[in-house]
Amino acid sequence: MSNIKRQPTKGYPGDRILLRRIEEYLSDNGGQQSVAPLAIADCLQQKYREYQRRKRNVFRKSVSKVYEWICHQNKEEAKSSITFNQFSGGDDSVSNDSFSEENPDYVEVKDKNLVNNRLSNLYMKIDTPSPSKSHLKQIDGDQEDLANVVLETKTLPLGVQRDIPTASPRKRKRILSSKSRSHPTSEVDEKINKNLLEGSKKTKKKNSFEPQKSVTTFKDIGANENNLHEICKLLVHMKHPEVYQQLGVSPPKGVLLHGPPGCGKTLLGNAIAGELDLPLLKLSAPEIVSGVSGESENNIRDLFEQAQACAPCIVFIDEIDAITPKRETAQKEMERRIVAQLLSCMDDLCNSSSYVMVIGATNRVDSIDPALRRAGRFDREISLGIPDEPARKRILEVMCRKLHLSDDFEFDGLASLTPGFVGADLMSLCREAAMCAVNRVFNDLQSSYTVEKHSTESSSNEVNSSTDGPITNEVKVQHKNIDSNTQPSYLTILSWLRDQPPLTQDQLKSLCITVDDFMKALPLVQPSAKREGFATVPDVTWNDIGALDPIREELQLAILAPVRNPAAVKALGLTNPPGILLAGPPGCGKTLLAKAIANESGINFISVKGPELLNMYVGESERAVRQCFQRARNSSPCVIFFDELDALCPRRSNVSESGSTARVVNQLLTEMDGLESRKQVYIMGATNRPDIIDPAILRPGRLDKILYIGIPTAEDRIAILKTITKNGTKPLLGSDVSIEKIARDERCNGFSGADLAAIVREAAMATLKKVLQSTQTSSFAPVQSISTDNQLLLERDQKLVINNEDFEMAFSKVRCSVSKKDQEFYNKMKICQIVKQI
Repeated sequence: MSNIKRQPTKGYPGDRILLRRIEEYLSDNGGQQSVAPLAIADCLQQKYREYQRRKRNVFRKSVSKVYEWICHQNKEEAKSSITFNQFSGGDDSVSNDSFSEENPDYVEVKDKNLVNNRLSNLYMKIDTPSPSKSHLKQIDGDQEDLANVVLETKTLPLGVQRDIPTASPRKRKRILSSKSRSHPTSEVDEKINKNLLEGSKKTKKKNSFEPQKSVTTFKDIGANENNLHEICKLLVHMKHPEVYQQLGVSPPKGVLLHGPPGCGKTLLGNAIAGELDLPLLKLSAPEIVSGVSGESENNIRDLFEQAQACAPCIVFIDEIDAITPKRETAQKEMERRIVAQLLSCMDDLCNSSSYVMVIGATNRVDSIDPALRRAGRFDREISLGIPDEPARKRILEVMCRKLHLSDDFEFDGLASLTPGFVGADLMSLCREAAMCAVNRVFNDLQSSYTVEKHSTESSSNEVNSSTDGPITNEVKVQHKNIDSNTQPSYLTILSWLRDQPPLTQDQLKSLCITVDDFMKALPLVQPSAKREGFATVPDVTWNDIGALDPIREELQLAILAPVRNPAAVKALGLTNPPGILLAGPPGCGKTLLAKAIANESGINFISVKGPELLNMYVGESERAVRQCFQRARNSSPCVIFFDELDALCPRRSNVSESGSTARVVNQLLTEMDGLESRKQVYIMGATNRPDIIDPAILRPGRLDKILYIGIPTAEDRIAILKTITKNGTKPLLGSDVSIEKIARDERCNGFSGADLAAIVREAAMATLKKVLQSTQTSSFAPVQSISTDNQLLLERDQKLVINNEDFEMAFSKVRCSVSKKDQEFYNKMKICQIVKQI
């Protein structure tokens, strides 16, 4: 090493050992003008073991600061000649500037001896420490080509000399001749430093969690008054820590928000931070996971360190179930480590004096590790269920604050027509209604635009008709009609969009959203609860059911009265809702009754087919039953309807105690009347074999009310036929058809509701067959010609009528679905039920 006068280290306030080593590196490599400061950091980390344990970005910053301090001291205390002597290695050495192309005495000498080149390259590799591979990745394009060869001249920067295989002689000459002169030393170093700095910034940005300021408040949330009241009590220590300090109690540190998708969990987390004007560290749970081992745990530690530095603040982790699965069922060891790290960080947060509230949000609360849900961590769980009718009204009022609505708009009717809708569904409904309003105004403007366009075209045609003959004019009209018939509809819209100027204020005044727009948007929006498998409300009403008035009164008293009059039910002590079992022959309307009562009451409805809960794996059937009841509690008030209950709950004496069916019956019994109350969860079941159902299901407190739905009588058949045919209007019945006569016919004795519906359907098919035969010219006519003729017949006659002979044809095809032997069995069942009630 050459004898160089180093900079005095007395005035440097930082790490003097690092300063001394950087000076040695600069003196060995020709000065700081030809070496990148970030390359110095990479070389020092490879050379010294104590620097290898430091983080790369932090160490690079330290080296850059020392490098800047050295440059500043050199500018102040040394002149150009002194600086030249310090970095050139003495008077005998030649400056790098003398080898530049600007020097008139410069002569480029190329050694053609390959052995000398290889030896010089070998010595250059030994003398020059090689930076890390990550430094090479930051060099783009031309600089990467420079880094892939060993340079033969001192004019190129030392920072791009790399410990890599030597390139071929031709490639070295081509790169040296094309790249070395076009990229001076200072420019290459500056580009290298810039790329490395950008890479370090990207790495820092990826792993940093910066606090945000939320602008959402509780005013942006409709309904959920009870949950907001509970949350406000949990946030007392965030603004008044002296309260818990005086009491000597540790405040709550974690809140878990759970509920179906779209119910407002993320919105509530933002509103908590915005209402109290606290910093918000918001992130999605998958952002923590990293592909490098140990990096995920480090991200969690950094998150909580940042939270403690910004305290008091709110940490909101969305979809927390993605990183906190149950450890006994976790498939990877990394998942267990992430859960353990989160547990330890939350425990450290409870022991510290910083005031940080951790809020987690998930729609799969049962999949979270139980250790997170204990006291001291997520010790308070808030359920956000599907909103009821008053809550939907308030949500709509909040969402429609900035919308231009019509003066006669009412929220009550719209809230009653949207059962099962969550906040996200209501927002989608408002968006679709706005689109309907835009389309309505657009159609008006488009019609006026087309009228003006046709008027201008007609005037131009009149002018042209004076010059052209009558024959050519008729040809133009014919071509115009053909073009108008074959022209796609979107071309008219495109012409309006291109030619129409911006709308004026007078035209925009009439643009508002009406109730009719919302009515048009309702069929376009499907509730997310229906898509995600949660509870929803059926579309069957009492208008779709004929007869069964006594059963209707019993159902209204059992389900509708507690929903409509909760105060009276609570005053009478009727806290446990009754269970109803609908028994009777198949096809008598048991499922329709359950759907109609759920629709009339306006509450949610879960339909469970009996066998679908059964699973071949041990424990899966019981878990399906638990999830069904938990889903109903989240969506309360709710009706659970078990169709074909006999398949789910057979007598346990007929099956082995170790079978899965017995375990399902036991699980169902505990869910119906166990330690955990059902609250506003109503249970209904339907079966046509009540004799094989386990007796424990039918005891009081479970399915204690049995309603028998038997074969309809003649009067009931009249009501059912009127309901099916919409009182003879759909399908349209002829004048020779009498519903009373058909219902009292002896051939209808023993017919159920499904059989009567089959009679009407077969009669309609017979009418359709006659229409097709009348329009069909040959027995081998194609389908396209038949449909065209049928369309012409419908345009000419406008109506299709079902005559009496069609019903006679239907009677010849439909038979009674309940045999006489089964009718006797159900009659005995009905008599036994009447005796029990007496």
